[in-house]
Amino acid sequence: MSRIKIELEKVLKERKISKNQLCYACKLQHTQLNNYCKNKVVRVDLATIAKICDYAGCSIADILVLEKDEEPEQEIAEK
Repeated sequence: MSRIKIELEKVLKERKISKNQLCYACKLQHTQLNNYCKNKVVRVDLATIAKICDYAGCSIADILVLEKDEEPEQEIAEK
């Protein structure tokens, strides 16, 4: 089964943005941001992603990446 991977930490490093800067600018809790950076978010808040993209000057596709499962679809249907 495919899954969404959050690559926020990579984007922050590429753009030389600290987590503190992002938390302050986007009014995020440090815990919330750390969960996004560690890919521990189950439900993504679109308003939060929009704020992050605006501040970082990136697109949603830079942060959210679809990881395809290597298991053939036929095998998934049989399960």
